[in-house]
Amino acid sequence: MAAEPRSEVQQRTDFSRIRYAQCWEDADLLCEGLSPAGRHCLSIGSAGDNSFALLAAGARSVTVAEMNPAQVACIELRKAGYLALDHPGLLQLLGLQPCEDRLALYQQCRGLMPETARAFWDHHESLAAGRPGPAHAGKFEHYFRLFRRCILPLAHPRRRVLALLQPRDPDQRRQFYHQQWNRHRWRWLFRLFFSRAAMGLLGRDPGLFKYVEGSVADRILDRVRHALVELDPSQNPYLRFILLGHHDGVLPMALRPQHHQSIREALQRPDSFHIHPGPIESVAPPADRRFDAFNLSDIFEYMNETNSEGLLRRLLAIAAPGARLMYWNMLVPRSRPESLADRLQPQIEQADALLRQDKAFFYSRVVLEVVAGGPDPDEPPEPAKPAAEPS
Repeated sequence: MAAEPRSEVQQRTDFSRIRYAQCWEDADLLCEGLSPAGRHCLSIGSAGDNSFALLAAGARSVTVAEMNPAQVACIELRKAGYLALDHPGLLQLLGLQPCEDRLALYQQCRGLMPETARAFWDHHESLAAGRPGPAHAGKFEHYFRLFRRCILPLAHPRRRVLALLQPRDPDQRRQFYHQQWNRHRWRWLFRLFFSRAAMGLLGRDPGLFKYVEGSVADRILDRVRHALVELDPSQNPYLRFILLGHHDGVLPMALRPQHHQSIREALQRPDSFHIHPGPIESVAPPADRRFDAFNLSDIFEYMNETNSEGLLRRLLAIAAPGARLMYWNMLVPRSRPESLADRLQPQIEQADALLRQDKAFFYSRVVLEVVAGGPDPDEPPEPAKPAAEPS
């Protein structure tokens, strides 16, 4: 029997813990770029939020690829939360709203999870049912918590942080940034904390910086300026969580109240949501379909160019004509190689426009590509037809 394909990142990354307790790519951009309504989507898992956002945006089905068992447990807990709890209950379970008895909420969800996920959360009950809650339990979230508690107060008093998050027009935001925020101490502390060494030790796995060149902090600092001046901080859920430790009602797409019921109903449909506990390289679609939308997160950040091309070729083998691929570059430039120019069509103008709107501001580039040979790339597939009644 042939060995299951392995991802390059599996060979040098620790998967014994939760790395990301939330998704840190902007789901609004993802759904705008992929146009998932009516599509069969293949999605990198992480904590699951953006895979559920695809359901909220009308995906016909979502297959989630996740090779870290701890991350699979995060996805299963969210899935059970959508099925068992109302919207406030889900936020309380995750630790995104105050909760008096998170253990009781966990017990309502526990029986809806498969045995492996139950075993994980039972073993880590303090993460599932304690404070601050599962959405705070990742290494990346812990990194932001250290920034919020130990670094940010040295640069700005809390009143200034709260002032930053007040609604302003673009000129007022620019004035506030230059006069109040962009001070020498802020820049110095930011460069220190978001250096390659600090991020590798405290935030991301050091192995994920193998292909990064140049200053990590300076590139992120430039994107922070964009988020604080060109975008509206008051409506940025990712920035609010980093600075406050909660969203204060400004939620990522999958957690907005208007999407809760539609996600629940989608999860109740047969074959609408499947978790593949392995690398994306090993996913195969059902015999009667191919995938026509791919949420690839920032997966190519962790691969050399040869392996990136190899993965793209694997995905093309299971992609329908006209399928849309979307992924992010943070520090490592990756996109379709020239060897695939006849098979993947870059959507450069749309991708650049999406980047300018990106609320998850640490990424330097959005990549959007369309598989050649399909219909107009902006047109979604035909809606699913009802299955015929058995005779």
